Amino acid sequence: MAKDGTMRGGPRPGQGRPRKALVDKIQDGTANSARVMSEPAEFVGADVPPVKEYMKATQKNGKGLAAPEIYANTYAWLQARGCDKLVSPQLIEQYAMSVSRWIQCEECISEYGFLAKHPTTGNAIASPYVAMSRDYMKQVNSTWFAIYQIVKENCSVDYSGPNPQDDVMERLLRARNGGR
Repeated sequence: MAKDGTMRGGPRPGQGRPRKALVDKIQDGTANSARVMSEPAEFVGADVPPVKEYMKATQKNGKGLAAPEIYANTYAWLQARGCDKLVSPQLIEQYAMSVSRWIQCEECISEYGFLAKHPTTGNAIASPYVAMSRDYMKQVNSTWFAIYQIVKENCSVDYSGPNPQDDVMERLLRARNGGR
């Protein structure tokens, strides 16, 4: 309610009770208003769409990005749940690039440390990679939650289990240990 006593704008998205997942509605028997889609036909040999060139570019330090692998894993996870057509390819690309940039920042923190030298005074300051890493991690989480929400609301089968977001820390640890 506004200060003048009027109700403007109505309810905001995300306020109130959280929306139930479709699979939960089906199990509870309250999926009457939900549109349950028929099971898709089994197709063999469905490939991941080609990865854009900018996601495969060699970086200034000579290393490649992890974005193509992250993109393929995320797309395969969506395909297994039958939600690959519901999620925009740009959202998957944004997620993959954000994760790979976050990993790149974490590698720089491992290489250069948490402190940097101020360019004019020479005093110790916090490394800019720490702030960039934090910003990319926020972006990773927000894009993953957007993807996961689409899956949760539209998946008529169980959508739990291992997902690409669970694998992010493992990727980072592998990158720090030199790929072992």
